[in-house]
Amino acid sequence: MTTISLSEATRTKLAEVSTATLTTALFKRGLRNAFLQGPQLINPGAPRLVGPAYTLRYIPSREDIDVLKTFEDREHPQRKGVEECPPGHVMVIDSRGNPRAASAGGILLTRLMKRGCAGVVTDGGFRDTPEIAAMSLPAYHQRPAAPTNLILHHAVDLNVPIACGEVGVYPGDIMVGDGEGVVCVPAYLAEEIAAETFEQTVYEDFVAEEVRGGHGLFGLYPMLDSAVKDRFATWRSAKGR
Repeated sequence: MTTISLSEATRTKLAEVSTATLTTALFKRGLRNAFLQGPQLINPGAPRLVGPAYTLRYIPSREDIDVLKTFEDREHPQRKGVEECPPGHVMVIDSRGNPRAASAGGILLTRLMKRGCAGVVTDGGFRDTPEIAAMSLPAYHQRPAAPTNLILHHAVDLNVPIACGEVGVYPGDIMVGDGEGVVCVPAYLAEEIAAETFEQTVYEDFVAEEVRGGHGLFGLYPMLDSAVKDRFATWRSAKGR
């Protein structure tokens, strides 16, 4: 299996920017459908979610196939995926937007965390959410789902193109999550997007501080006044950004 390289410089920049800023940068490039609909952060105390996608796809389960004994199979895609998702990657699960049964639970997410994965996202639900809420692995879902995945979900594929939250996610796409949700950034755009949105974030942090201080928008946002540009340069130097 080929793993996707994401430079630490790019990862660090993406961890500083909001999903709102990312969606605007993607929109400028003609990409309108990049924000996953539904998944929300379970554990606000976790680090920011940034990493290449490693995907798992579910189809509807069937009663004669999806029985508890299937978990004894070492090739079961859900269990195999947890053991093979590369460190630094994000497991992204296509649950067809159905949160009525768990896409995974606390034990599997703990295994991902211990293996060094960067997070997990599903457009379904997770079980054991009180435990997940205390974990340091960023985890996103629609809502808690106590029933086992076998009731509704049959795991069929690993590391293939999937749909998650009505967004097409390809293996290696860069997933970025914050308190609002998760954005999928095409891998070939990641470095370019990271550089642009980091600069935009620094600028908007300055603008926010100016507005809180009573400054009006004209000449500031967008930055047109030379005096404002001088203040920004001084501010940025003082902040070391």
